[in-house]
Amino acid sequence: MSTRRHMTAAQSAEIEDSVIGYLERHPNARDTLEGIVTWWLPLQRYIEAKDLIGEILDKLVVDGQLASELLPDGSHLYSLRDRTN
Repeated sequence: MSTRRHMTAAQSAEIEDSVIGYLERHPNARDTLEGIVTWWLPLQRYIEAKDLIGEILDKLVVDGQLASELLPDGSHLYSLRDRTN
Protein backbone atom coordinates (compact mmCIF):
# COMPACT_ATOMS: atom_id res chain seq x y z
CA MET A 1 0.00 0.00 0.00
CA SER A 2 1.43 3.35 -1.02
CA THR A 3 1.32 6.31 1.35
CA ARG A 4 2.25 8.74 -1.42
CA ARG A 5 -0.10 11.69 -1.51
CA HIS A 6 -1.29 12.93 -4.86
CA MET A 7 -0.92 16.66 -5.37
CA THR A 8 -3.14 18.87 -7.39
CA ALA A 9 -1.60 20.80 -10.25
CA ALA A 10 -1.96 23.98 -8.14
CA GLN A 11 -0.09 22.44 -5.19
CA SER A 12 2.69 21.21 -7.46
CA ALA A 13 2.96 24.62 -9.15
CA GLU A 14 3.15 26.34 -5.75
CA ILE A 15 6.09 24.16 -4.69
CA GLU A 16 7.82 24.68 -8.03
CA ASP A 17 7.38 28.45 -7.71
CA SER A 18 8.72 28.38 -4.14
CA VAL A 19 11.84 26.41 -5.09
CA ILE A 20 12.54 28.63 -8.11
CA GLY A 21 11.83 31.77 -6.05
CA TYR A 22 14.30 30.64 -3.39
CA LEU A 23 16.97 29.92 -6.00
CA GLU A 24 16.41 33.28 -7.68
CA ARG A 25 17.06 34.96 -4.31
CA HIS A 26 19.99 32.62 -3.55
CA PRO A 27 21.47 31.63 -6.94
CA ASN A 28 24.42 29.73 -5.43
CA ALA A 29 22.27 27.60 -3.11
CA ARG A 30 22.50 23.81 -3.17
CA ASP A 31 20.85 21.34 -0.81
CA THR A 32 19.40 17.88 -0.28
CA LEU A 33 15.70 17.08 -0.28
CA GLU A 34 15.73 17.27 3.54
CA GLY A 35 17.46 20.65 3.49
CA ILE A 36 15.07 22.03 0.90
CA VAL A 37 12.04 20.86 2.87
CA THR A 38 13.47 22.07 6.19
CA TRP A 39 15.02 25.39 5.17
CA TRP A 40 14.21 26.59 1.67
CA LEU A 41 10.46 26.16 1.48
CA PRO A 42 9.64 27.57 4.94
CA LEU A 43 11.98 30.52 4.32
CA GLN A 44 10.55 31.21 0.86
CA ARG A 45 6.99 31.04 2.18
CA TYR A 46 7.92 33.38 5.03
CA ILE A 47 9.43 35.88 2.59
CA GLU A 48 6.35 35.71 0.36
CA ALA A 49 4.03 36.09 3.36
CA LYS A 50 6.11 38.96 4.73
CA ASP A 51 5.90 40.80 1.39
CA LEU A 52 2.12 40.29 1.26
CA ILE A 53 1.67 41.39 4.88
CA GLY A 54 3.72 44.53 4.15
CA GLU A 55 1.45 45.34 1.21
CA ILE A 56 -1.63 44.85 3.39
CA LEU A 57 -0.20 47.09 6.14
CA ASP A 58 0.57 49.79 3.55
CA LYS A 59 -3.02 49.58 2.28
CA LEU A 60 -4.38 49.90 5.82
CA VAL A 61 -2.26 53.03 6.29
CA VAL A 62 -3.51 54.51 3.01
CA ASP A 63 -7.09 53.62 3.99
CA GLY A 64 -6.60 55.49 7.27
CA GLN A 65 -7.05 52.48 9.54
CA LEU A 66 -3.41 52.29 10.68
CA ALA A 67 -0.75 54.87 11.47
CA SER A 68 2.83 54.31 10.40
CA GLU A 69 5.83 55.88 12.11
CA LEU A 70 9.20 55.77 10.36
CA LEU A 71 11.93 54.57 12.73
CA PRO A 72 15.60 55.65 12.55
CA ASP A 73 16.60 52.28 11.05
CA GLY A 74 14.15 52.76 8.16
CA SER A 75 11.55 50.28 9.39
CA HIS A 76 7.99 51.28 10.20
CA LEU A 77 6.09 51.03 13.46
CA TYR A 78 2.37 50.37 12.90
CA SER A 79 -0.51 51.12 15.25
CA LEU A 80 -4.19 51.92 15.15
CA ARG A 81 -4.76 55.39 13.84
CA ASP A 82 -5.87 57.92 16.44
CA ARG A 83 -9.53 58.44 15.59
CA THR A 84 -10.12 61.24 18.08
CA ASN A 85 -8.82 63.91 15.69
